Amino acid sequence: MPTTTGHYRTENGSKYLQQLCKHFGHKVETSFDAEKGWVAFVMGTAHMTADADGLTVTCTVKDPEEVAIVHNVIDRHLEKFAFRETDKNMTWTTE
Repeated sequence: MPTTTGHYRTENGSKYLQQLCKHFGHKVETSFDAEKGWVAFVMGTAHMTADADGLTVTCTVKDPEEVAIVHNVIDRHLEKFAFRETDKNMTWTTE
């Protein structure tokens, strides 16, 4: 199972973590607090952490072809919540 990690440099990492988890929680199981959370997507699980440097999301997906899908889902939603930020996309690496 591939693991992909995204980092989004921002002072609002905790805010975005909570917004993402609350939003995804309308459709899938989630759990979160101000510094960490997880989302149980159909394609795999995303673990999120927020600190002073930003938001980090690590996803373990079931199928390598679903890496792009999870990137797209998280990036599209982050872009909506981070509309005031200059850069709105995570920097992703996949192992």
